[in-house]
Amino acid sequence: MQIEIIGAESLGVRSLCCMVEVEGRRIVIDPGLALGYERSGLLPHPAQVAVGERTRRRIVAALKGATDVVMSHLHGDHVPLPDANPFQLKAQRVKPLCHGARIWVKGRIGLSAHMMDRRAAIGEILDRDLPSADGKTAGPLAFSPAVPHGEPDTHLGTVMMTRVEDDDAVFVHASDIQLLHAEAVALILDWEPDIALVGGPPLYLSRFMDSSRRARAWRNAERLAGGVRTLVLDHHLLRSDEGLSWLARLSVKSSHRVMCAADFMGRPQRLLEAHRQALYEEMSVPSGWHRAYARGEIDTSGYRCYVDGAPKHAVEAFSRM
Repeated sequence: MQIEIIGAESLGVRSLCCMVEVEGRRIVIDPGLALGYERSGLLPHPAQVAVGERTRRRIVAALKGATDVVMSHLHGDHVPLPDANPFQLKAQRVKPLCHGARIWVKGRIGLSAHMMDRRAAIGEILDRDLPSADGKTAGPLAFSPAVPHGEPDTHLGTVMMTRVEDDDAVFVHASDIQLLHAEAVALILDWEPDIALVGGPPLYLSRFMDSSRRARAWRNAERLAGGVRTLVLDHHLLRSDEGLSWLARLSVKSSHRVMCAADFMGRPQRLLEAHRQALYEEMSVPSGWHRAYARGEIDTSGYRCYVDGAPKHAVEAFSRM
């Protein structure tokens, strides 16, 4: 089994996109990204935009040879969009790439009316039926029933987790569960993964993450770290520097490997959204830059200092050895 994490907050974008190659199949999970349209009153810094461009190119390259495409839910940092902003991935761009792939999409349970409309629009653009994958099993792939996007019964709805198995390892992708629902964590552990890529808690949302939720997320993180040989926690967790210290404390307490996506991929940690204000202070942005970029009148030249070259390990392989 070979696993490449393509996009995540520690890699500079909002995403939890990965590619898994197993048994002659290339599985691309959550082929989308965003940059957090506004943070601290600021639009994405051009350095973030440059990293986003690189991530889009890598997602497109992965989709070119994909046999399976999985969409855990329909939020804009996880799927190609019919109405993408300049910093996201357009569904129109990936249509020809998905023509021959099997598509596995989160079902309708827990979807808002807006997400239902988005689901239909994506299917129309891709010119594909999008049957619900929740709870299904197909070859090396298995999909969970709908689990909460964070806590149950909120406007954020539900997500679908994915299990991939071969003779060497079991991999689980658990996007946006935020470690706030014990049953979702229990299901991951029941799947007995060797490695899990999980969306951690949104510590940066201080009003939401009160002491009770923080304690619950920590307990669930300890459970996962104790039961998974390699636990990769990222996404909402690393939209603030506090997430790094939280992750470091968890790693110290666990006898297993606990890390962020950048560490897994052998790349520098680039928490660009968390550092947006500092980026603006470090590199000034001309007035009107974002409008000009959206019109195609300007590019990210001069702001590409955080666009990494090849990672130390382009893909990490896992086995039970």
